[in-house]
Amino acid sequence: SDQAGRSNLISELTRLGVAFDKDDPRLTRILEEVKEKEAQGYAYEGADASLYLLAKRILGETPSFFEVERYSVAVDRRFDRNGGMEDRGAEAIVKLQVHGESRISAAEGNGPVNAIDTALRAGLEKFYPEIKKLELIDYKVRILEGRLGTGAVTRVLVETSDGETSWTTVGVHENVIAASAMALEDAVTFGLLRHGRKPE
Repeated sequence: SDQAGRSNLISELTRLGVAFDKDDPRLTRILEEVKEKEAQGYAYEGADASLYLLAKRILGETPSFFEVERYSVAVDRRFDRNGGMEDRGAEAIVKLQVHGESRISAAEGNGPVNAIDTALRAGLEKFYPEIKKLELIDYKVRILEGRLGTGAVTRVLVETSDGETSWTTVGVHENVIAASAMALEDAVTFGLLRHGRKPE
């Protein structure tokens, strides 16, 4: 029921340290957004950091540390001397807006997710040196039930650590790279908040 859902939401937000008034009508908006996202395939039980950020955005405390304008990822596979396929890793290019400044960064990685993660960090380090402490420590992909096949919707969970604690974020999309990028953006944003950065 809506009442049970609201009660559960209040309990979760309290546990996560989100400040709010129990009579705030925006709590209803948070609950509706959570329901809508979960209908799309999101799961917040294992992604506290993404739930925290969703609530903060609706409460008008949106962290606007950066904006990803676009990105592209290329995976390099080629024939080796013996006629077999050889993986040469991946390369990502990310275009960011940070404090009104446009930046393009590129990075290589052992796969597309590693490449986009590295490129995102490279573009942000000048503004947020503490980002060097953040490290992706776990990555999980799940094909959503009832949506099998190569066009299936995927849920990506990313666990990030700053050496002291870890947090998990989630992304959902038909494209696994897009889902990964969503989870990575939340991971970095939450990490910056944890290290005392204030929303602009």
